[in-house]
Amino acid sequence: MKRIGIDLGGTKVAACLLDDDGEELERPRVSTPHGDYDGTLAAIAQLVRQLDAVAKRECPVGIGYPGSVSPRTGLHRNANSTCLNGRDVVGDLSRLLGREVRGANDANCLALSEAHDGAASGARVVFAAILGTGIGGGVVVDGRILVGQNAVAGEWGHTQMPGTDAAERRSRPCYCGLHGCTEQFLSGPALTREHVALGGESAAMSVIAERASDGDERAKRVIDLLCTRLADALAGVVHLIDPDVIVLGGGLSNIPALYERVPSLLGQRLFSDVFNTPLRSAMHGDASGVRGAARLTMC
Repeated sequence: MKRIGIDLGGTKVAACLLDDDGEELERPRVSTPHGDYDGTLAAIAQLVRQLDAVAKRECPVGIGYPGSVSPRTGLHRNANSTCLNGRDVVGDLSRLLGREVRGANDANCLALSEAHDGAASGARVVFAAILGTGIGGGVVVDGRILVGQNAVAGEWGHTQMPGTDAAERRSRPCYCGLHGCTEQFLSGPALTREHVALGGESAAMSVIAERASDGDERAKRVIDLLCTRLADALAGVVHLIDPDVIVLGGGLSNIPALYERVPSLLGQRLFSDVFNTPLRSAMHGDASGVRGAARLTMC
């Protein structure tokens, strides 16, 4: 059976048509209508109908989104795309399309995709982290997403950054209403601000990483911060669920230093005499989220 996945991001809406063998038959994308809820739903519906036409039938639809659905209200919350908050995203989309739509947090979709046929294939417990403009996490156990009693399992980006004091946390307010969230220390924009504070210019982390590899001292200090903070933040994850595999996705996951340096740093932070957990880049790259969304229809 052919299935449609939607990955709803802040700047783009990606879609894919996936067959039962995991082959992508089509992967269109459009820009996300910024701050426009109705426009966003219309853009998603357009992509779904485009893929229905390719499949020559109405296909099951799954969507990965930022944030989560409140178990209390059934409405969206915690999304950095704030036009989604307080809305019945999945329900509204189901009514618009005239069929059931299944939804999950985008990091959960990444974890599901990579656990099924990606970098964590065959692993029982998988933790996947999105490292990019925002920070997210998802957990899959025995091939199923762990949602949790309060629907916040894996929301690692909104735990307090380890190793920070009260003053540091107060100086880093987060859009979620908390202070000192890991996202405010470990995301691309947060690290770019560190580069500026060191006297460098505002630049994308991909550029900063290239400069670090060329020996630029400011850039090297930023990459040092990235590796140290990631090890600090992941140590809590390992102590809590001790996953079989950790998968990294998002733009920052393409920085080689993470795989070269973080495992050793992480091992030094654990209440254990061994650290054998592989740290891997998402096999499906930026398609992991949309592939995982399509696989929601199989759960």
